Amino acid sequence: MSVEVTTLKSGINVVTDTMPHLETASLGVWVASGSRDERRDEHGVSHFLEHMAFKGTKRRSARQIAEEIEAVGGDLNAATGAESTIYHARMLKADVPLALDVLADILSEPTFERDEVIREQSVIVQEIGAVADTPDDLVFEHLNAIAFPDQSLGRSILGTAATVRSFDGRILRDYLARNYRAPDMVVAAAGAVDHAAVVAEVERRFASFTGPASPLPEPARFGGGSHVEKRELEQVHIAMALPGIAVTDPTIYSLEAFTNILGGGMSSRLFQEARERRGLCYTISSFHMPYSDIGIFCLYAGTDAADTAELMRVIVGEIAGAADTIAETEVARAKAQMKASLLMALESSGARMNQLARQMITYGRPLAVEELVEKVEAVTVESARAAGCALIARGKMATAVLGLGSGLESAAAIAETLTRRAA
Repeated sequence: MSVEVTTLKSGINVVTDTMPHLETASLGVWVASGSRDERRDEHGVSHFLEHMAFKGTKRRSARQIAEEIEAVGGDLNAATGAESTIYHARMLKADVPLALDVLADILSEPTFERDEVIREQSVIVQEIGAVADTPDDLVFEHLNAIAFPDQSLGRSILGTAATVRSFDGRILRDYLARNYRAPDMVVAAAGAVDHAAVVAEVERRFASFTGPASPLPEPARFGGGSHVEKRELEQVHIAMALPGIAVTDPTIYSLEAFTNILGGGMSSRLFQEARERRGLCYTISSFHMPYSDIGIFCLYAGTDAADTAELMRVIVGEIAGAADTIAETEVARAKAQMKASLLMALESSGARMNQLARQMITYGRPLAVEELVEKVEAVTVESARAAGCALIARGKMATAVLGLGSGLESAAAIAETLTRRAA
């Protein structure tokens, strides 16, 4: 088996998958901490810290960080989510030690110099402005706020201009010390890597990360309701959400199949009915985002103002109909797509690294591909229908609508009829 795991004395987990046919490697540091771990006055600090990690350390300037990686043909990046933050690199196999050194450096010895903090505040405020100018992003910001009201999970990962402007080195250091702890960290690598060599590098370079696991965030609570905003746009943008399930829920594969059948691609029910048959929209899709203790099922569509009410009635009808009438051919197609996604990850060192790190954070172990395929194969028509019925029966709907037209409020009201059917 090419996958190996070592847990260091500090608590850091190191997981690798050696892919001998590759000459490059992908590796990353995953921290089980994200925007959900922020206190109210820290809104946006997880994302801000991710940016500031690249802005200078005791040993390297921001320019040196970029130049050292790019001088060997590699690349370095990061991303912040609700429950994790990722710092990752890709490089030639000979340069794996350099990449680990740089990643350890930016996480263990950032300087948070005042001038760099001020510059990055301006950059992120512009990023926040870009979301405000992008309605298909903004509508999901509103949707999350309705789905998880007065909770960190419902707040924008980016923060607000006011909170971002309030951050300084002390706040960043406090958040880093509280949440970046060894038991909550995974170093994952895939491609042209040697497990023992990676373990040795991590043990040496990440020695400063100690202490117990970081505190758990408060349990999530799904709210519901609607947000309707009149904006001068070419389209009406609609986002809907229902309470989903946690990532470890045993029915998650059945719900993923239901989601795929409903709005997962060009062959999905929503795409075929709303776009191909009726011409009511250009884009329509659904997805399920699972968290550690809850999930959120989301649906998005953009349409003409005159078609808003009709489109919403089609959406409600298709969700309810799918829960009752999913066919064997649809389940087979969804399962094929799910298996293909799993297996295609084995052909990319970056995708494989991400897959392994997520599994370590979620399950505490890497899952064999055969185990995952078996779970997908276990999905049946009955289990997919049951997952859809359970989704509707949870009885709460969140809706966000942006655009112009007289039918925005009625569109939100039509959306709510879905859960009333189940009452």
